[in-house]
Amino acid sequence: MIGIAGSVAKSWLAKELGVRFDRAYYFDAQVRQAVDQPCRQHVARVLADLPVCYTESNLGRAEWLGADQVLIGGIQPNLIVGLLVGAEFVPTEDADADISPLVLTGRSVADLPAPAALLDHPLVHHWEAQIRAIQADPAHRWRAIPPFFWDASGRAAVHGAVTSGLKFCGDEFFMNLIAAPDECLALIRWLTEVTLVLVDHFTAVGGVTISGIHVGECAACMLDEEVFRRFVVPATSLLGDRWGHVRFHSCGRSDHLITACRDIRQLASLDVGGETSVAQIRAAFGDAFPVSIAPLVEDMTAATPGRILAWFDRVREENAGGQLHIGFHVEADYNLDTIRALCAAVRGEATAADSAQAFSSGSRTTVPPAASD
Repeated sequence: MIGIAGSVAKSWLAKELGVRFDRAYYFDAQVRQAVDQPCRQHVARVLADLPVCYTESNLGRAEWLGADQVLIGGIQPNLIVGLLVGAEFVPTEDADADISPLVLTGRSVADLPAPAALLDHPLVHHWEAQIRAIQADPAHRWRAIPPFFWDASGRAAVHGAVTSGLKFCGDEFFMNLIAAPDECLALIRWLTEVTLVLVDHFTAVGGVTISGIHVGECAACMLDEEVFRRFVVPATSLLGDRWGHVRFHSCGRSDHLITACRDIRQLASLDVGGETSVAQIRAAFGDAFPVSIAPLVEDMTAATPGRILAWFDRVREENAGGQLHIGFHVEADYNLDTIRALCAAVRGEATAADSAQAFSSGSRTTVPPAASD
């Protein structure tokens, strides 16, 4: 069985509506809600024929979103950690935010605060106060979604420790995985403990029953299998031990990591880049194992749907009837007609050839939403 659903990026909404995602958007709950509500409504109205919603790429899910939800600390997970150890917040008004680079360069783990000490950071207290103010509202107008969560499902989202190490230390961190592995292991253990502390804390403050964890180890595809087994598998397994149901994400082609992924404790699903072999995943995990895959960016920006439909034909054949979800994120420069053609083909409303012909002539096919893993 194959399903498809997508999310819509800030860049697309900035272009469509002229909205600006400034600092206040991320740190003032009222501003966030005032911006998010018209964005959600615009997507629902203008892109009604696509299975999409306004949420963070690959994290929020339409079936768990509601108009009463307010994202508190709705910032990418490793940006939160970076802010707590001294990085500066860098908003981009027409795209996703970032932080100042290389916040941990030149700092040893011995110089870093104990993970539990980060709970005394003013930013943590700021978000606690926002959550509690919403919870205390006698009118119960809003529902606070705490940091590290993107909808009401209870699935937390974090970055893997290797990806965060690369973010905070730069390319030197990757070189030190070989040249100074003990130093890297110390940092990975610290980052993993930070994740455990912060997610547990905001789970409690937000009154969330945690249902699992999305681990975005975006840089994993750049590691060889040996390095992956040494650094990524143990750190990710600790998260699985704590919360169960690990959804493991790796960008790019990840064929060489599939066998090693079997050693991640509590692994429940894989989320991979579009070049990854679904056949290899099926050989390792079977047909019932949930897999998510993303179309290639160059295919979603293409003027015609031929390449993305050829990609889907390959994926469908390799999947051989297994449980598969296709997830996409609509950026400002993506071709919506190409994405519509993919959705029509996935939902079986037309063959790939029929879809290509229909969408080149400007027709539209309504594609109802599909549940994601």
